[in-house]
Amino acid sequence: MRRRVKVRLKPAVREYLRQLGARGGKAGGPKGGKARAEKLTAQQRSQIARRAARARWAKARKRQAK
Repeated sequence: MRRRVKVRLKPAVREYLRQLGARGGKAGGPKGGKARAEKLTAQQRSQIARRAARARWAKARKRQAK
């Protein structure tokens, strides 16, 4: 397993990166899911929904087993 090395950034660089990250989330986040859904075919959306439903049911079964 790799060990992460902590790098100390100058405060100005850290603030710039923080602002950059905040801007990116606000720009793409709100329209992300809708834009992705428009690009998918009906079959792809169905596969994704099926996989999500299986994951939810597996989670519910796991809770019942406890």
